[in-house]
Amino acid sequence: MKQVILELPDETAAELELVAPGHARQRSAFLRTAIREALDRAAEERMAAAYRAQPDDSEPAYLDPAAWQPPTPKDRPKARKR
Repeated sequence: MKQVILELPDETAAELELVAPGHARQRSAFLRTAIREALDRAAEERMAAAYRAQPDDSEPAYLDPAAWQPPTPKDRPKARKR
């Protein structure tokens, strides 16, 4: 893992110490989780913006469940005799 140095305002650091004390690696785990969630949220926001910029067709998508089923023997084309 790569180490990153992070500077926090004193008030924020004090709150962090209450929620995730520095001993027993609780703080590092807490910060990793918080950063991962923030990055995931940012990715979701970018995706939502992309869909707003170029939305799907206005017509509802049609899903044919048969198209997702594996072909049965009767659906397979018959082999030609040579």
